[in-house]
Amino acid sequence: MPILIIILLAFLIGTIGFWDTLAALLGAVAVIVLFWVILAAIAVFGVLWILQRLTR
Repeated sequence: MPILIIILLAFLIGTIGFWDTLAALLGAVAVIVLFWVILAAIAVFGVLWILQRLTR
């Protein structure tokens, strides 16, 4: 599996250039991180909402 990632990365760098590939990879990582941050925020607000409903 890692060799497939290396081959794909080499193909991308050869096709669109190093800096474009780096920007695409960083953008993909940023989208994944943003997804998990939003999911965690929704979970926190959901738990707080449930606790507020239970304490009334």
